Amino acid sequence: MTLKPILIHPDPRLKKLCDPVPEVTDEIRKLADDMLATMYEAPGIGLAAPQIGVMKRLFVMDCIKDKEATPEPMVLINPEITWSSEETNVYEEGCLSIPDQYAEVTRPAEVRMRWLGIDGKTHEEQFDALWATCAQHEFDHLNGKLFIDYLGPMKRKMITRKMEKLKRERARTPKDPIL
Repeated sequence: MTLKPILIHPDPRLKKLCDPVPEVTDEIRKLADDMLATMYEAPGIGLAAPQIGVMKRLFVMDCIKDKEATPEPMVLINPEITWSSEETNVYEEGCLSIPDQYAEVTRPAEVRMRWLGIDGKTHEEQFDALWATCAQHEFDHLNGKLFIDYLGPMKRKMITRKMEKLKRERARTPKDPIL
């Protein structure tokens, strides 16, 4: 497995609509493995392909936070939301592409999704609580939408400026010499 660099907002690739995955291949399975490794290392609970610069409709997630519990990694290829509840939940969301920034976002409390698994078969599941929020957050990435797009313009602009500053600082930081 290879850890992938995570794009930081603002990056134009994070605002683009992703293309469907035509078929589940070994290349897609390797991409999913790399994404899971990158997500766990970050550490995060979800990661969408465009966050690593791959413009495909694919995301991974694992909302098990207890380090002692068995991980429950999920790979969702070409996901679609087939139903969402009228009831809503508010969660404080963050994003690996917008590090150290959090804001409350209101989303449907439950969603049902259908997707292709890495086994090439169609799967369907209903998610609630943190799983529902994470699935919707990652699904948004596939449509070029970020959690800050749910915020007011002032808060969104403030976070964007912080990310621009972070990117400038990272660009100036000297890299370790290669030995």
